[in-house]
Amino acid sequence: MSELTVIAIETPTLGDRSYLVHDGEVALVVDPQRDIDRVLALLDEHGVRLTHVVETHIHNDYVTGGLALAQRTGAQYLVNGEDDVSFIRTPVADGQVVEVGGRMRITALATPGHTFTHLSYALTDAGSRGDDGLDRAVGVFSGGSLLFGATGRPDLLGPEHTHDLVHHQHASAHRLAELLPDEAEVYPTHGFGSFCSATQSDASSSTIGREKQANPVLTQDEQTYVDELLAGLGPWPAYYAHMAPANAAGPSEPDLSPPGLADAAELRRRIEAGEWVVDLRSRTAFAAGHAPGTLNFGLDGGFATYLGWLISWGTPITLLGESADDVAEAQRELVRIGIDRPAAHATGKPEDWSDRPLSSFATATFADLAQVRHHRDVVVLDVRRADEHDAARIAGAVNVPLHELMDRLDEVPSGEVWVHCAGGYRASVAASMLDAAGRSLVAIDDSFDNAEKVGLHLVGPEA
Repeated sequence: MSELTVIAIETPTLGDRSYLVHDGEVALVVDPQRDIDRVLALLDEHGVRLTHVVETHIHNDYVTGGLALAQRTGAQYLVNGEDDVSFIRTPVADGQVVEVGGRMRITALATPGHTFTHLSYALTDAGSRGDDGLDRAVGVFSGGSLLFGATGRPDLLGPEHTHDLVHHQHASAHRLAELLPDEAEVYPTHGFGSFCSATQSDASSSTIGREKQANPVLTQDEQTYVDELLAGLGPWPAYYAHMAPANAAGPSEPDLSPPGLADAAELRRRIEAGEWVVDLRSRTAFAAGHAPGTLNFGLDGGFATYLGWLISWGTPITLLGESADDVAEAQRELVRIGIDRPAAHATGKPEDWSDRPLSSFATATFADLAQVRHHRDVVVLDVRRADEHDAARIAGAVNVPLHELMDRLDEVPSGEVWVHCAGGYRASVAASMLDAAGRSLVAIDDSFDNAEKVGLHLVGPEA
């Protein structure tokens, strides 16, 4: 008999995975993203019928597509019975076994830590026997519990709960390690760049056995794990605060149809009204020429994460893309974090988007900064997170983290501003904000790893 098929559905821009599992006839889906058309296409491609949609937890980093997918397909929607939700679901509890077709069995396992009601799901195959004569343990869908080389963050429900949750997280990881055999695969939802992960790993797959050897939660004593994890936690995107309420309310299927078109005059009116008009092009193209007052969140970086983090929630957004496909890609990214309908869009070139002369600013490298500092004083603005800046920074640099910049523009010293981050993307977002505010600036499009190599004096414990 053939193996069960487990397909990871990647959402790399948010650092998450959903999963589709099938036996050739019926399927289950774990932690689906909002854009369920990807799942529906896979079901058609594999010729299988969806019978169960499973949530490991009420998500904090994206809007789920679980309810919409279940309603579209008639599948059962499995959500922890202890979760306070506003929709009809199939409640599940710790230890409950759910049969999916003739072969698949999933067992709900209470694994609090990322949230209090977090469940992992152990998958066994009744069509295959293990060495112990029992149904073969395929793996565990661990959500935000046991990740590759890490665990999910315990601080997203607020500081008043972090102490309890981090200790729960340790116990939950050990529960999975004790209940599952070493060869069982680990299928986490988070940990591929998601801010829901406490730390990051480069691994793309793992097993319980590998995690026992390498994951701090399983190799360290409890207090060491707790202390090191809490010491390493940084800020998380502000839009996370809106995700759990949206998920508890039961999100609808998204509308991905194109928003209305806006001409140059309408775009200017929207900018002057305080709305966000977002240029989706690369930072290089934006710096060379853009409509005045527009903001640059390129599709080639953490578009949704940083836009969702920085925007005042509810501010209308207009999207500017070189093509309709670019606008559609941005819409897809935005519905995943609950920004459902852009106010308008436009395609083409910046000359099409402005009824005034275009704005531009210079780009440079850290070597250019080292040279210019020999000749004149410039403001060096570091928009990395405070923990990055504290670890190693250019001497004399001013630190205003990108996610705080919009509210702290008046704190940027007067004069010519050279803005940098770790790789260029955040610096370009910051540069677009500074440019819209009328500042004279240069955006450093370079890796911070090069700063010391070109003679810039770094300070800090990792300098």
